[in-house]
Amino acid sequence: MEEIFEIVRDLNQREKVSFLLAEQNTMVALRYADYGYILENGRVVMDGAAEALRTNEDVKEFYLGVAANDAEGGGRSSFRDVKSYRRRKRWLA
Repeated sequence: MEEIFEIVRDLNQREKVSFLLAEQNTMVALRYADYGYILENGRVVMDGAAEALRTNEDVKEFYLGVAANDAEGGGRSSFRDVKSYRRRKRWLA
């Protein structure tokens, strides 16, 4: 998979061609992308520079499965256990 991203990156830089890729492995996609869109239920809920999305706390918690307590070894058992679940629902409204 990363070989494909390397080829696309090379074509982008060499030929000045843009690509729109849909990829579920968000960490890999954001590592190679310049700009990204986050879709939920068929609509764009956030977009921006790939680096900004990759380091955004909401994106990390809601879409990448990285919560603050994960770093402390706490983890979470399900999505509804995210303490900011209500914040997420307001954010998507």
